Amino acid sequence: MLGVIEYGAGNIRSVLNALDFLGIESLVINNCEDFDKASHLILPGVGAFGHGMHELQRLGFVNKILDHVNNKKPLLGICLGMQLLFEKSYEQGEFEGLGILKGEVLPFSKVIDDLRVPHVGWNECKQSKDSHFNVNESYYFTHSYYCAPSNQEDILSSTEYGVEFTSSVLSDNVLGFQFHPEKSHHDGLMLLKKFLEM
Repeated sequence: MLGVIEYGAGNIRSVLNALDFLGIESLVINNCEDFDKASHLILPGVGAFGHGMHELQRLGFVNKILDHVNNKKPLLGICLGMQLLFEKSYEQGEFEGLGILKGEVLPFSKVIDDLRVPHVGWNECKQSKDSHFNVNESYYFTHSYYCAPSNQEDILSSTEYGVEFTSSVLSDNVLGFQFHPEKSHHDGLMLLKKFLEM
């Protein structure tokens, strides 16, 4: 069973609609007991890093997510969900993340001054390592911060927007997309389908 974590950080409806379209049975996880029912977890999210972590902590979800990963079960972070996989973010202060992946989350505003922030719209990904996930396509982005992994081997793809940034990560059973696969038409939907094969 694929579980989609509901923690008050953005509307999960678009993810659920995409899964329904693919015929994938899913469970909305909004309490700690539901985590044990999921073989795969999706951590979606939009909004601020600090608020997202606060809600995960308040609901008691942090240890449940870490247990899931430590038990070698697949986890997918989407947009804010990918950023939360890292150690810290400097969005509206300094906040600790889940620390599943080494690295930090940085603002575009510090490195580009001639492009609009947030980065919104379709952009191409360039795959940087072999994987059964094909991310050499264009996907839909909307974000003001980007992930800077400490371990270059975790980077699955990169994208250009004034600076080259990490647009997806893959480390063992942990996958992250900075873009929104659920809003990226056929190519994005195929990535969600592939996630179930992990």
